[in-house]
Amino acid sequence: MSSTSSATPAAHTEGSGFDPYEIQTKWQRRWTEADPFRAGGEDDTRPRKYVLGMFPYPSGDMHMGHAENYAYVDSVARFWRHRGYNVLNPIGWDSFGLPAENAAIQRGADPREWTYSNIAQQRASLQRFGTSYDWSRVLHTSDPDYYHWNQWLFQKLYERGLAYRKESPVNWCPHDQTVLANEQVVDGRCERCGHEVVKKKLTQWYFKITEYADRLLDDLNQLEGFWPSKVIRMQRNWIGRSVGADIDFEIEGRAEKVTVFSTRPDTLHGATFFVVAPESDLAAELAAGSTAEVRMRFQDYLEQVGKASEIERQSTDRPKTGVFLDRFAINPINGERLPIWAADYVLADYGHGAVMAVPAHDQRDLDFARAFDLPVKVVVDTTAPVTGAITVIEVDDDGVPIDPAGESLDSLDPAVTGTALTGEGRLINSGSLNGLSKRNAIARVIEQLEASGSGRASKSYRLRDWLISRQRFWGTPIPMIHTEDGRIVPVPEDQLPLTLPDAHGLDLAPKGTSPLGGATEWIETVDPETGAPARRDADTMDTFVDSSWYFLRFLAPGDATQAFSSREADKWAPVDSYIGGVEHAILHLLYARFITKVLFDMGLIGFTEPFTTLINQGMVLLDGSKMSKSKGNLVEFASSMVDPGADAVRVAIAFAGPVEDDINWEDVSTTGAQKFLARAWRVAKDVTSDRDVVWAEGDASLRRVTHRLLADAPGLVEQTKFNVVVARLMELVNATRKTIDTGAGPADPAVREAAEATAMILDLFAPHTAEEMWEILGYEPFVGLVTWRQADPTLLVEESVTAVVQIDGKVRGTLTVPARISADELEQRARDDEKVRRSLGDRTIVRAVVRAPKVVSFTTA
Repeated sequence: MSSTSSATPAAHTEGSGFDPYEIQTKWQRRWTEADPFRAGGEDDTRPRKYVLGMFPYPSGDMHMGHAENYAYVDSVARFWRHRGYNVLNPIGWDSFGLPAENAAIQRGADPREWTYSNIAQQRASLQRFGTSYDWSRVLHTSDPDYYHWNQWLFQKLYERGLAYRKESPVNWCPHDQTVLANEQVVDGRCERCGHEVVKKKLTQWYFKITEYADRLLDDLNQLEGFWPSKVIRMQRNWIGRSVGADIDFEIEGRAEKVTVFSTRPDTLHGATFFVVAPESDLAAELAAGSTAEVRMRFQDYLEQVGKASEIERQSTDRPKTGVFLDRFAINPINGERLPIWAADYVLADYGHGAVMAVPAHDQRDLDFARAFDLPVKVVVDTTAPVTGAITVIEVDDDGVPIDPAGESLDSLDPAVTGTALTGEGRLINSGSLNGLSKRNAIARVIEQLEASGSGRASKSYRLRDWLISRQRFWGTPIPMIHTEDGRIVPVPEDQLPLTLPDAHGLDLAPKGTSPLGGATEWIETVDPETGAPARRDADTMDTFVDSSWYFLRFLAPGDATQAFSSREADKWAPVDSYIGGVEHAILHLLYARFITKVLFDMGLIGFTEPFTTLINQGMVLLDGSKMSKSKGNLVEFASSMVDPGADAVRVAIAFAGPVEDDINWEDVSTTGAQKFLARAWRVAKDVTSDRDVVWAEGDASLRRVTHRLLADAPGLVEQTKFNVVVARLMELVNATRKTIDTGAGPADPAVREAAEATAMILDLFAPHTAEEMWEILGYEPFVGLVTWRQADPTLLVEESVTAVVQIDGKVRGTLTVPARISADELEQRARDDEKVRRSLGDRTIVRAVVRAPKVVSFTTA
């Protein structure tokens, strides 16, 4: 294993004359001059493939974690070119974001300087890596000609009612002075700086992604078999659709009813208290209408709750806390008074921020009830059968079963056991619902609620609207204007892009408000309708907006008249193969899917899913954890391009294991990869036959190895079994070397055929070496554009195979036999084999099972 950081070019390998650094430099120069990987234009009649890797963030130079992703992307792109496709494989940079701003604050510089310097460094590294990008389509999301169209997209969503502004509690990092998504809060702390996160109310912009919740969920069915099942499962769970009922509760002393959502409206008779989210406006209102003591306890509790993240609050093993508000709700089904509590296990933005608590049949409600000594009422007999004929359950005047069938409920009483009864059963203690199964009771109670005007069937989701406001400088300015009379109006479209001001002279340090608010000349503008003084919105957009549609901008990145060309989208999109880390399984992919559906509804594209096939690669680990600049555990990209060289790194990554598995860099052998490449190169050097030889006259055994690889490689690549393809290439190189050294010799036509096939397939993983081999073999550049040859079916039929002989389940011998041998002949050969006879000794064969031509299994007495 070699992960040296030396900047000295690799020496000739094993004295062979193979100089990977010289070869690498030579072919990179030729690729730059010829630009052979630019996607074909209008006159290109080949079928199209759009291959895209998740674009990088320019946080300095890359490391081996990045190298893995871009090696796989390039292998896929090169494969489809070899299969005769016109391939679009672009690259760009996700160049807005907090790290650039923090670096600018530390250096007292403009974020642009840090960002574009890093982009230049990363671009050079990718070129040294031998990537086959269409470099004519490069984009940077921090360029005005890109974020112009972020602003256009925002305004289109605003016109459709999908962009709106509201006040709500958010996760706030006091150190970075910015809003954090739930996923950016780890154990109650900011994942970037480690500071304790608090709750803060801010008025901010949202995209109404919940409007598309059903489509986002249901359309995942289209992706089954094309996306990793893990990612589909994560997205389904994130959207989290629940089916149930909205139920309207009266609140004593309040004119307006409060609606709660429940997936179990059948248990409404079992509600014994009512819970509201402490940070909700409803909780504040109810506390304000209560006693001074309640108001004081509520404020103390609210402060305590603000220190916990939503994830912590949802933890099932967290002790339950709450405050009784001395207010009461009225159960609409039976008129019972339910005490109202504020408790942190209910979230303000789930459902309606309030729940009816049924402790007998919900574990969190039960834990709370036991903590505060609240009543527990069983309304579902989980011991009663729910299939077959409906059992007649005798009940007394209060609805309590008389001598119920099966096990008594007494031993299962949740108030005693501490375990809620969540299974199936039949309703009890529920009036007219008694005796019904859960499913039938849900339908019946919804009918009753609808008839009384106190409820209706409904759905709820875990998914929340997308908060896009950020209190930072280095992002897309939100293209809205705040007028003196309180209106909010869009920046006129002909004034887009609304560009960022010069950062020099601005205080970018976190202060709790956007730095743009301090750019007086920039922030002050006029009302486009009246000409009166007005102010621009000081926030910038979440960078997930930038990456939600960038795959479309690649289709015409220099177009100043539109975000993308619908005509080009019809040709190229959606993306055929999208490649990147599983860490983006939820937010980035979900937001891209949402924006795609909005653009479809606008009539701008003809598809509803952005990425047809998704490939997730594993992580590259060093010292037991993911490579990271912040942890300092990384192998530098640039130095590795010198020694052991780009091709050795790429082959070692591909050979390390399945794409989806994590790679431990300590186990990766770049030295072994370099030796293999030297052997492949030497095979090409040793070929002495001419290009016009007749391959069919060559060594049959070597030809079979070559053609089996030609037959199998396409399927293996499409299954992303790159490690298997590399192993098979090694097998072919070894077989060719054996034929040269001890077989038919270097002039045999089969040797040339094998060397050419090696060069063509090796291009996927070691393009510099492959191009050098192709030139040595007498061909013009570029092997990366050559269509792979078809396997000869007659060479795929094995002439002989190895048959295994088992005696009493243990392998006792092997036989080399004709591939078409009969079962009777195979059995006889096995019986006659000397090694088998010795293993049998004096035992008698009582049974023989033959699976010609592979297996003979004897059972003895």
